[in-house]
Amino acid sequence: METEIREKIAGEVVLSLHPGRTLRKWREDFGISQRDLARNLETVPSVVSDYESERRPSPGAAFIRRYVQALVEVDERRGGKVGMRLGVRPHSDGIVGIREFSVAVPLKALADRLDARAASRVDLHRDIHGFTLLDAPRAILSIDASRFVEVYGWTTQRALIFSNVRYGRSPMVAIRAHPLKPAAVIFASPGRLDPLAIRLSEVENIPLLTTPLSGTDVLERLEEL
Repeated sequence: METEIREKIAGEVVLSLHPGRTLRKWREDFGISQRDLARNLETVPSVVSDYESERRPSPGAAFIRRYVQALVEVDERRGGKVGMRLGVRPHSDGIVGIREFSVAVPLKALADRLDARAASRVDLHRDIHGFTLLDAPRAILSIDASRFVEVYGWTTQRALIFSNVRYGRSPMVAIRAHPLKPAAVIFASPGRLDPLAIRLSEVENIPLLTTPLSGTDVLERLEEL
């Protein structure tokens, strides 16, 4: 189950006039009993029942997060059937990680977290709403034009981060050729950058940054945000 599905469920609960009823609706949609859910939450069924029937005050953010995560985990153990019904499908082979941020993150703050430096002369004053980490060779081989939209998740206002980059030409050419453009591109532990990659960054007005971190280290630092 993908992060965006968890956020959709949690958002619907928070915005609902009757959050308890909305929790119950999602639990029933997942086909999970109160007893099974309570077991995953390490609590008793009466607690789940009290929240769903609104005998307790509206649940706080911490409980909603745990509740939604429990739905996801139980569904995954059962084969992820509800996730597939909700339209979630495995990402293309080249996508290593993808996430939407809960709040906008200034690109400069993101660069600081990743020890990244600008490689092109493009203004870094912009916000980033999410990121996608790609294995460059696998992405180029597995993601054709019809599936390139998967890379952008819910918004193009994101950083595309490429690992296993040697010169950076191919990723930038692919971005140049597609109508959707990211807010920034970051190369993780690249080799010697091709001047064409830098030039394409400037032509498209897309900041190009490099970080000495590996793709794995990048993902770990971003998951802490």
